[in-house]
Amino acid sequence: MKIADTIAPPPQQELPPQAPKPSKSARHRGDRIFLGLSRGSGIALLVIMAAIAAFLTWRTANALAVNEGNFFTTFDWNANADPPVFGIAVLAFGTVVSSVIAMALAVPIAVGIALFISHYAPRRLATPLGYVIDLLAAVPSIVYGLWGALFLVPHLSGLFYWMDDYLGWTGVFDYSGGAARSLFTVGIVLAIMILPIVTNVSREVFLQVPKMHEEAALALGATRWEVIRMSVLPFGRSGVISASMLGLGRALGETMAVATVLSPSFVIKLSLLDPGGGTFAQNIAAGFNEAGDVGRDALIASGLVLFVITLVVNGGARMIIARRKEYSGANA
Repeated sequence: MKIADTIAPPPQQELPPQAPKPSKSARHRGDRIFLGLSRGSGIALLVIMAAIAAFLTWRTANALAVNEGNFFTTFDWNANADPPVFGIAVLAFGTVVSSVIAMALAVPIAVGIALFISHYAPRRLATPLGYVIDLLAAVPSIVYGLWGALFLVPHLSGLFYWMDDYLGWTGVFDYSGGAARSLFTVGIVLAIMILPIVTNVSREVFLQVPKMHEEAALALGATRWEVIRMSVLPFGRSGVISASMLGLGRALGETMAVATVLSPSFVIKLSLLDPGGGTFAQNIAAGFNEAGDVGRDALIASGLVLFVITLVVNGGARMIIARRKEYSGANA
């Protein structure tokens, strides 16, 4: 007898049953359903936007038909008068100026905070700091407005007097005293409001930078700042632009915080520290309840202008990103 005959063969293990693979037709059916849902969502969005634009245009036409002033150059807003006279010159000036101030203050600070969280701070500090930034983004705008009116406005007079002493010769920072309810104060409040939005988006973009790029720069002897300048910032530039546009969209359309802080008047002043001016959203919120039929149509007309400004700003940002290939991060 051979030894091989005495050794029993190992028992064969039964393989678990495999789930049947979906057929090709089922996969194609799922792709078609997903394609239909995606395409339908895009078409629905375009239809909604077109419906909003059509409604605003229709009500704007009714308001302009009875307006006795120039809609773009008139400084007065007497839409409930007989005859009605109203214009958006002051509102456009206040909206643009306050938003520019907010962007100039918020974007550099937000990018710096995002870089600190993503590349400088230790994990024990970066994680709770990120949570705090997320919580700040969820604070309602009326809370920022109340904080600005009750705390920020009384404490800005010293800063305004200092700016008047050293920069008052420009005329832009000339301060005549009184309550600090000006466009500059509004810009500070808006900057604080959009800071968490810009920071969160920029931080997420900076965290997506390929590690190989950073390690290659470090291997060549680059310092931490040189790595950020050569690898991180070029890669995340498009994300920073997108984050800035999100923040600008909120700054342009902010209502309650501006209405709480600003003392509006339909006068355009060179100085940003003196009360005056107004914004589209603030004017709509302040005058909608007391407006008549023509007054509401006039407010809707100003809303159409804000709608167009927002579309132009976001469209311009998309064009900048699309036309400048280096913003896509391909050359990082």
